[in-house]
Amino acid sequence: MNQLDNERAGTENLPKYLNEKQVSSITGRALQTLRNDRFAGHGIPYTKFSRSVRYSLTDVVQFMESRKIIPINEAA
Repeated sequence: MNQLDNERAGTENLPKYLNEKQVSSITGRALQTLRNDRFAGHGIPYTKFSRSVRYSLTDVVQFMESRKIIPINEAA
């Protein structure tokens, strides 16, 4: 195993962070909606690095899953 393989192995368990454009694309939510949610203090959890906003892929998936609606089978 070379040094690059060692570095990759050490980072594969770290959370993947996405920018707001990537989150907008994944979730189908408009950029302005994501920004409005942050301003209002709700929505998908995020991290701020200076002026950059990043979302954990895990948090994005969890947010979407928490809003899942499972239809009731009306034929039963």
